[in-house]
Amino acid sequence: MVKSMKIYKNFIIQPQHKNSVILVGNFDGIHLGHQKLFSLAKKYKKKYSLKVGVLTFEPIPKFFFNKALRNFRISSLEQKIDNLKRLNVDFVIIKKFDKKFSKTKSSIFIKEVLRKKLRPKFIFVSNNFRFGNKREGNVKQLIKFGTLCDYKVVKPEPLVINKKVASSSLIRNYLQKGSLKKANKMLNRNWSIHGKVQKGKQLGKKIGFPTANIDIKDYVLACPGVYAVRVKKIRGNGYFKGIANLGYRPTFNGKKILLEVHLFNFSGNLYNKYLTVEFKKFIRKEKKFKNINQLKKQIKIDLIKAKK
Repeated sequence: MVKSMKIYKNFIIQPQHKNSVILVGNFDGIHLGHQKLFSLAKKYKKKYSLKVGVLTFEPIPKFFFNKALRNFRISSLEQKIDNLKRLNVDFVIIKKFDKKFSKTKSSIFIKEVLRKKLRPKFIFVSNNFRFGNKREGNVKQLIKFGTLCDYKVVKPEPLVINKKVASSSLIRNYLQKGSLKKANKMLNRNWSIHGKVQKGKQLGKKIGFPTANIDIKDYVLACPGVYAVRVKKIRGNGYFKGIANLGYRPTFNGKKILLEVHLFNFSGNLYNKYLTVEFKKFIRKEKKFKNINQLKKQIKIDLIKAKK
């Protein structure tokens, strides 16, 4: 059972959440490396009878500093919150990352935010953690202020799988290459996109293959192609199996990235509904066909593979 989790939008937190274990970072995807971190935090929680909280930033700072950046996120903010709840985190602080906050000096952040407002007992960060104006602050500075501000810094060793450090960057790379199996293994679950079904040009319906069209917004663009997927039922338990095309629809001269999902054994209206599409298997890369008949022929082959 997923317990309730307090969500803060600023640094004014309730007394019971002060003197806690706080993990700081973007936690995009909440992969196995992050999960190892939370497992260790739970041990501190039990040993010292403390709450566990997360300090994260929205938008992800890279989006703030690079306005042209698109298709970067592994998970949406909503998915991040859901995953933190499943990890039994007691509270999360979602700090708006804006111009004013980006100019905060690292020493001011330590003294004014950590020492006066959050008052953590333990701060979990990665070895390469940087913070403050122009990324001036680092782990050494955080440790240096620890005695003065009455906290201890914990920087666990990164998780290494097959000689590679588990990281959000590596997962993005796997997804972009079409190595979905490796990405899902590192996430410890199926990678998924959560989005609203939009009314499209109904091209799929015209060729006897109706699809639900979803704008992927800021999600990382996984290798354009065809995938076996499953979609959680809107009502009740269970999933619909299906097949999806992620990409530009070159046969129809498409220009915009779109996720098109066809559900097996489903009939009904999905417009304006929110779906979570889990990617289970990469079937093939997207390609342009000479005509619609060639595309229909390929779809039949793809369907057989998706249903296996």
